[in-house]
Amino acid sequence: MLCDVCKCNDATVFLTQILEGKMHKVNLCEACSKEKGVQDPTSFALADLLLGLGATDEIEKGGSTQKCAMCGFSHADLKKTGRLGCSECYVTFAEGLGSLLKAMHKGTEHVGKLPERAQRSIALSHRMRALRDQIKQLESELSNSP
Repeated sequence: MLCDVCKCNDATVFLTQILEGKMHKVNLCEACSKEKGVQDPTSFALADLLLGLGATDEIEKGGSTQKCAMCGFSHADLKKTGRLGCSECYVTFAEGLGSLLKAMHKGTEHVGKLPERAQRSIALSHRMRALRDQIKQLESELSNSP
């Protein structure tokens, strides 16, 4: 497979990105990947690759010397890996993460998935609770009327 950039050398570095449900692949040779900074961990920012140039500037708004008290993760680590070290990192680096998470995911809150049967069961229990509250309200109105 040839490099997508130079179209001469065999590709040895393969990057895949999924945007809006569509998969985009980039195949690079060793020379082009080094030129783009993909193999140099000191200059390659995964956040910039995933979110576009300037994304790491957004990450660093909270201060580049800040470290997580629990795991010792720093902004530089986030910039290099594109990941956080532990759950406390979300609190430590909260400033600047919101816009990055919104850009990377559908939102900033994890919703999770439920089996369809469980969803129906939960919806039914919510409906029953609402009806009970409505019955209590009507009983209260009836007892207060002359």
